Amino acid sequence: MKNKKPQFQKGISILGKTYQYSSLNDLPNTGQLPFSIRILLENVLRNFDGFSITDDHIQLLANWTPTPADKDIPFMPARILMQDFTGVPAVVDMASLRAEFVRHGKNGQLINPEIPVDLVIDHSVQVDYFGTDYSYDKNVEIEYERNKERYELLKWAQDGLRNFTVVPPGLGICHQVNLEYLAKGIISRDGWLFPDTLVGTDSHTPMVNGIGVIGWGVGGIEAEAAMLGQPIFFTCPEVIGLKLTGRIPEQCTATDMVLSITKVLRDKGVVGKFVEVFGEGLDHLTVTDRATIANMSPEFGCTVTYFPIDDQTLQYMRETNRTDEEIQIVETYCKENSLWRTGTENIVYSSVVEFDLSTLEPTVSGPKRPQDKILVKDLSHEFERLLEKEYSRFYHSVHDRRESAWLADGGSGTEFTFGKVPVNQTNNYEVEKESIQSVRIKHQNKEFIVSDGSIVIAAITSCTNTSNPAVMIGAGLLARNAVMKGLRTKSWVKTSLAPGSKVVTQYLERSGLSTDLEALRFHTVGYGCTSCIGNSGPLPPHIAEAVDKGELVVASVLSGNRNFEARVHPQVKMNFLMSPMLVVAYALVGRVDINLLEEPLDYDPNGNPVYLRDIWPSREEITKTIHDSMKTEDFKAVYDVIFDGSEDWQNLDVKPSENYQWNPNSTYIKESPFFEGLKADLKPLQDIDNARVLLYLGDSVTTDHISPAGSFKDNTAAGTYLMQNGVAQADFNSYGSRRGNHEVMMRGTFANVRIKNKITDREGGFSTYFPTGEVKSVYETAMAYKADQTPLIVLAGKEYGSGSSRDWAAKGTFLLGVKAVIAESFERIHRSNLVGMGVAPLVYINGQNAASLKLDGTEIFSITGLANELNPHKILNVKASHPSGKITEFQVKARFDSAVEIEYYKNEGILQYVLRDYLKRG
Repeated sequence: MKNKKPQFQKGISILGKTYQYSSLNDLPNTGQLPFSIRILLENVLRNFDGFSITDDHIQLLANWTPTPADKDIPFMPARILMQDFTGVPAVVDMASLRAEFVRHGKNGQLINPEIPVDLVIDHSVQVDYFGTDYSYDKNVEIEYERNKERYELLKWAQDGLRNFTVVPPGLGICHQVNLEYLAKGIISRDGWLFPDTLVGTDSHTPMVNGIGVIGWGVGGIEAEAAMLGQPIFFTCPEVIGLKLTGRIPEQCTATDMVLSITKVLRDKGVVGKFVEVFGEGLDHLTVTDRATIANMSPEFGCTVTYFPIDDQTLQYMRETNRTDEEIQIVETYCKENSLWRTGTENIVYSSVVEFDLSTLEPTVSGPKRPQDKILVKDLSHEFERLLEKEYSRFYHSVHDRRESAWLADGGSGTEFTFGKVPVNQTNNYEVEKESIQSVRIKHQNKEFIVSDGSIVIAAITSCTNTSNPAVMIGAGLLARNAVMKGLRTKSWVKTSLAPGSKVVTQYLERSGLSTDLEALRFHTVGYGCTSCIGNSGPLPPHIAEAVDKGELVVASVLSGNRNFEARVHPQVKMNFLMSPMLVVAYALVGRVDINLLEEPLDYDPNGNPVYLRDIWPSREEITKTIHDSMKTEDFKAVYDVIFDGSEDWQNLDVKPSENYQWNPNSTYIKESPFFEGLKADLKPLQDIDNARVLLYLGDSVTTDHISPAGSFKDNTAAGTYLMQNGVAQADFNSYGSRRGNHEVMMRGTFANVRIKNKITDREGGFSTYFPTGEVKSVYETAMAYKADQTPLIVLAGKEYGSGSSRDWAAKGTFLLGVKAVIAESFERIHRSNLVGMGVAPLVYINGQNAASLKLDGTEIFSITGLANELNPHKILNVKASHPSGKITEFQVKARFDSAVEIEYYKNEGILQYVLRDYLKRG
């Protein structure tokens, strides 16, 4: 507790041990505060130092009101969670900070995480092999071949950094590992007890809210600052009460629940707010059901979705092998310190949203946003509407071919024959165009038709659902019933199963359900995010060629949490989120344009129709199977060796060293350019003069649009760079895996194949260099402007930067020379990341936007008001000069939300601010 002067300190004795804690009961009105606010209040009481955390912060939280003051509060998390896509650049930055510190003549060993950091390698395994018993081994083998340099860096960090642990590849997804093992509920440290809190470099960190732990996603930049002892400042939140009533119906799952809640809360508008769950419906939800809801907090837009600690929490802790002492500490502390849920609380919320669980119906979401809820019974009609609206196709022209696609693969009727136009014949397969939207494929003695609406990827993936035994066991039982009916998944569907921890494999094997899933080609392909993060791997060549040459609008079905454009796979334009059980069901059909509740999935070998209701397992059967197959000792066996890693990990040859040894020939790991040559003194702030528009974007531009994570081709700027450095296209890996190399990442910024820049007529990562009118890649355009010393801006609409907490979306923006982003609104994490990289986030005021101001992106912009007396939310003046001579003047609000954010901006970034602070101290 050094440098801290805890307030309201008391002692507590548990199992013969005495601990100190900051008492909430000594403050008035604590009982009316939301539980999540109580935890923030405890945080400032315990970390009070009279400087960064003051009496004002205590009073603000102790006297919290439903409409809280627009003031910042500090947060000191107890720990940090990382995954490897965000963790690798964080470790690169830490190593780079040390390198620059050493160049200033200082001791690099002074730079270490000041709080515990757990990094779980879960984002790198890709589904190259599927549908076979050797898929897992082959995928792991390729994973190590591709990522050897990245893993060597992380293994160095495991020994070279204090307070830093690494969970090696192949052991689970960070949020499921957090839920099942890392989260403690209440932490015992240095003789003190306090609530377990964290921030994570992945937007789905709030999943741990399901076990009563406050945690949320931040950018890697913020997380690195927290690692180095900086408080995280954010505006005192409103807290929306989500009141649950009723019970989930028999035919529905936790996934149907969370997709429905996503729609309700996104429509309510909870961006930047806390959501706290209460009501009698909560009594019927397990911790894993709660975690399913909390996991999708970023899809609602809220910061956390908090479930207070209660008897269900303790039961889950027992089942997952927490020690008796840990469980006793949680129960005693929470009951003593007003953090135990009884269900009789009289809490005052900012507003309340009621949701009756008994009204649920089977649900999916898509085709490109998690909040776009569609009832399963309506998907066929909705597909028709989407196809015409989004892709200008007339549905009746493909409806008949839908039936032929079933029948050509072995249905009960006669195959329809259509006029065929030969397209190509290579590698023992033919691809023939049947019409604009349908392709008949003959491949290895099989013949089938793939057309608009065909499912080419069916993935049971993502911690959202793989952490929940009810839906995983349910998927296995549904598979068993389908196999018994003689059904099989369609041959054009790439199937995969990627559990979030090895515990899942243990209970699937003990129940015998692994065999049934494998009979439908849902073999385990790896333990990681796979398709949910864009690591679906390539489509089979004959399918890929059919999609490209037939210009097909094909679909994926996945049990994930994200379905943004081009995220799952660049060739797949429609992506639907759903439960693992429905993933299996749709894979049996092979298409999405079907009413799964009324039409047959397929026909059995005797020509009898088989419906979803014929194979849907009962709630009682699911519960009994869970009881019989899940064992506490599985959690012990898996997590006792969680940090050891496989033989491949242990064989990585990493020499211990205090400072990381950079390899100048590496195309994966390069020293960060942000700190090299950093001066101790600040440059004065400047206004932005004569800036050009690099991109003019619309609404709902996600961080996947700004900094894609998936694969890329050789004709991209990043691909060209790698080819020039001797890397073959087969070894490109993904943008996500290359985040340790800024040269790749800045070339990949705004390179999403679906991004739409209004100052060009080309879809994808292109821009216009206005001095010549030339259209080229965003990177090439930015470099041309950089040579001219021309500052750049981005124009955008609503919800700019929604989606993943992707720090490279801000880092890449900064490296391209963008000085400001003017948007109608920002998603919370990306706005913070922009500030953390020294890029000004600005918002239109008075209901204006680029369209209402009649801006077309060809203007030259000057922004004044940054250079002098910059303060939070300052109003700035913008002057836009059109080539026609027209001048447009308007005002914007600077979204610097606190004084400390202005300090970060002055330093050109939060890490530069921290490094200068270290230089002063040491």
